[in-house]
Amino acid sequence: MARITRRRPSSGAATVTTTVEPPPAAEDAAGLPDQPDSLLAEPAAETSVAAATPVASTPVASAPVAVALDVRGLRKVYTGHGRITEAIEHLTFTVDRGQFLCLVGPSGAGKTTLLRCVAGLIEPTAGEVLLDGARVTSPPPGMGVVFQEYGRSLFPWMTVRQNVERPLIEKGMKKAERREAVEEALAAVGLSDSGDAHPWQLSGGMQQRVAIARAVAYRPSIFLMDEPFAAVDAQTRAELEDLVRSLWRRLGVTVLFITHDIDEAVYLGERVLVLSNRPTVVLADVTVDLPADRDQLTTRSDRRFAELRAQVYELIQQAKAGHRPQPA
Repeated sequence: MARITRRRPSSGAATVTTTVEPPPAAEDAAGLPDQPDSLLAEPAAETSVAAATPVASTPVASAPVAVALDVRGLRKVYTGHGRITEAIEHLTFTVDRGQFLCLVGPSGAGKTTLLRCVAGLIEPTAGEVLLDGARVTSPPPGMGVVFQEYGRSLFPWMTVRQNVERPLIEKGMKKAERREAVEEALAAVGLSDSGDAHPWQLSGGMQQRVAIARAVAYRPSIFLMDEPFAAVDAQTRAELEDLVRSLWRRLGVTVLFITHDIDEAVYLGERVLVLSNRPTVVLADVTVDLPADRDQLTTRSDRRFAELRAQVYELIQQAKAGHRPQPA
């Protein structure tokens, strides 16, 4: 795996209640059956990713303390309908505690499959995922997941406040503590005045804020975000990008953020992990050496931003052309 780092002396460094469907038969790769981007499509079969039983995670003593997420030799093969599809060939990478890692790659590269393996929603064919030193075998505690389709991730018959509160009830929080956590989360995403509204009364951007607030209220140690802003307009997207980055810096959580948008990956992340075409391997690990304080105008106008964007864009084109890193 190649690590590409360029630095300029003037630059600085930088849960969610889900409804878990049965494991999909395939992922987002071309030629495979479609599957929903949100696992919250059927609210009736409700469970909580953050509140899942800790018994499913097995401690691994050798995991480094500073590493929040450790993906080791992950491989995923789908079989069925008389065919075998290798979605992920081999993925190995780590995310330090409190780091913001963006993941990009060509369409069909297995990004969503990777996220579902990390979330414990599907089982890898080989390899393992460690979260805070524990092997992930089912949805672990302390994880917040925000999916792309906000309309399918919220319960339409519940108010905004009730949607945010739901995973806290599953967690067993006392009522007073729940109320405080919900109000803090709504304030953090700018929805203090919308608690009594229903999701269908809100715009798309506000609905996604509700989904983010629900993750924040649970106070997870890691956020997994699967193209959460893909379905909103450009102005709303910019606002939500700044919101997520602000929350990340305030809460100190680890973030694994999947996106197709190269500019978004460079703007948000401290690192950008570029994946190859299917079957997936890590093509490059790019360090984003932009200042920690970023804004949509100044940062995107910076010459270093343009250089990093061009670098990641070139890597994506190489991935589409079938380029793969040379074996060590």
